[in-house]
Amino acid sequence: MAIQIENARPEDKRAVIELLQRGNLPINDLPVNLPNFFVAKEQDTYVGVAGLERFGSVGLLRSVAVDSQHQGRQIAATLVEELLEWAKLANMHELYLITTTADRYFERHGFKPVNRQQVPDAIQQSEQFRELCPASAIVMKRTVNLGE
Repeated sequence: MAIQIENARPEDKRAVIELLQRGNLPINDLPVNLPNFFVAKEQDTYVGVAGLERFGSVGLLRSVAVDSQHQGRQIAATLVEELLEWAKLANMHELYLITTTADRYFERHGFKPVNRQQVPDAIQQSEQFRELCPASAIVMKRTVNLGE
């Protein structure tokens, strides 16, 4: 079956929460209407999610999760690429992420580890950065260029 990538809608929130919980990712600060979130579906089954929290010209890539039964099918990669493309079209300059387990994975998408103090204040003030992700988590950055 083909995987469909769609903009998340408010009615997708329950399925998004379930995917994130199965992936042991934070759910407490999910935006109500899921702006800048994408879901991956196979027929009517939610199999993946990824989101981008925007702070002006920078953003926080977050909530990338794929159901364990569907891993290994490039679903996460497709979701991440969709968000990167969206960020380019939105004229964003830099994307950051916080991870405890997936740094090697995100390196393949052009993200590089950075010092926490190098992260813009707007992202440092996010709930993800301040409270939900441990201080030991790796912070990564990727420049977004329109010419890529």
